[in-house]
Amino acid sequence: MPDTDLSAAGWLGASEPPPAAFALPGLVRDDFPVLQRHVNGHPLAYLDSANTSQKPRAVVEAMSNHLLFHNANVARAMHQLGAEASEAFEGGRAKVAAFIGARTEEVVFTKNASEALNLAAHTLGQHLALGPGDEVVVSVMEHHSNIVPWQLLCQRTGATLRWFDITDDGRLDLDSAREQGLVNERTKVVSLTWVSNVLGTVNPVTELAEMAHAVGAVFVVDGSQAVPQMPVDVTTLGADLLAFTAHKMLGPTGLGVLWGRYELLEQLPPFLGGGEMIEVVRMEGSTFARPPARFEAGTPPIAEVVALGAAVDYLTMLGMDRVAEHEHLIATYALEQLQRVEGLRILGPTEAVDRGGAISFTLTSSDGFDIHPHDVMQILDSRGVAVRGGHHCARPLHHRLGIQASSRASAYLYTTPDEVDALVEALDHTRDFFGGHSGGGR
Repeated sequence: MPDTDLSAAGWLGASEPPPAAFALPGLVRDDFPVLQRHVNGHPLAYLDSANTSQKPRAVVEAMSNHLLFHNANVARAMHQLGAEASEAFEGGRAKVAAFIGARTEEVVFTKNASEALNLAAHTLGQHLALGPGDEVVVSVMEHHSNIVPWQLLCQRTGATLRWFDITDDGRLDLDSAREQGLVNERTKVVSLTWVSNVLGTVNPVTELAEMAHAVGAVFVVDGSQAVPQMPVDVTTLGADLLAFTAHKMLGPTGLGVLWGRYELLEQLPPFLGGGEMIEVVRMEGSTFARPPARFEAGTPPIAEVVALGAAVDYLTMLGMDRVAEHEHLIATYALEQLQRVEGLRILGPTEAVDRGGAISFTLTSSDGFDIHPHDVMQILDSRGVAVRGGHHCARPLHHRLGIQASSRASAYLYTTPDEVDALVEALDHTRDFFGGHSGGGR
């Protein structure tokens, strides 16, 4: 449970949204001690939550409490601690399932979203008997984790990898895809991100699911940037498989989730072998457990699952509708303020319509010098503003945009307008700092 008394604030459980805009950060920030830090003498403005979110006390305490008082292995330790650990681990699975509207046995734990997508690519490749003539479709806006596993699969099988392009304003180019027959009778898998980690674009996953299913393809969604920020119901989403990660939704690192329709999961072969994923092992061969155990070889991340359960409790108590509302409000404010920064170019939609809170941009000095994102990041950090600089594990997208890299500011439920103002002020300072570049200064 968070430290902040939301019930006393008269807000928790209310049918109406908070009375004032940006009310959510004021209710939760005391739960995040790291946000009280100063960096280089400036109040920390943590704007790198698309990279990893900060963790509330409730999550940290759930993890430490488990390790201090209930630590044991699960599904194999026949003693009191083992029973407590197994109950806590499966309790975490049940919480995650309820959070996304799934059945408990449809939730598979992996070590991160990348492993979840690799699991999907590997097992679907075998299940569908992919080969020459078959096609897998992704998009140019994907994170490397949703490109490379499919490239590897196509290299192994002889299948062809194709991809959606984007429009000039950073949306998925559906019209061009339809004209080109991108998704067709040869398509066996369509795998797309729900929300771009660079452009912030929210893709129409339900429409894309219909497109994939119309040709009999399996539809896989990378929900790493979406599940932490909006309500999710897999029964209406249209996806067959959904991957996401714990550490972007207040939970710990080292833990990912793959949700799958059970009817599909039970047809997929194992991904990794060993531990409790078996049914019977003989030297001549083995049979395998039913999902989700079939896909969880070895000792799982037990304390991490307990902590993710606490994160889910925290988000559920706040209400994902309100988390999404704050995401929209802070993105709207940030887009407005950033567009006032001279020399700043936003990548992706410039209005908060079908758009998440991650905002990537480039910055040019007054004399036309393109300031490298690493320099932007360093100068901002010197003023207490934490953003990410680089290609954000989306190098093909940056190549498509004609740039090497960009800077990215990303918010979460604890982000305040004051932190956006600190970012804007620091960007103005950065631009002026590099303003004399063409004259020989730096």
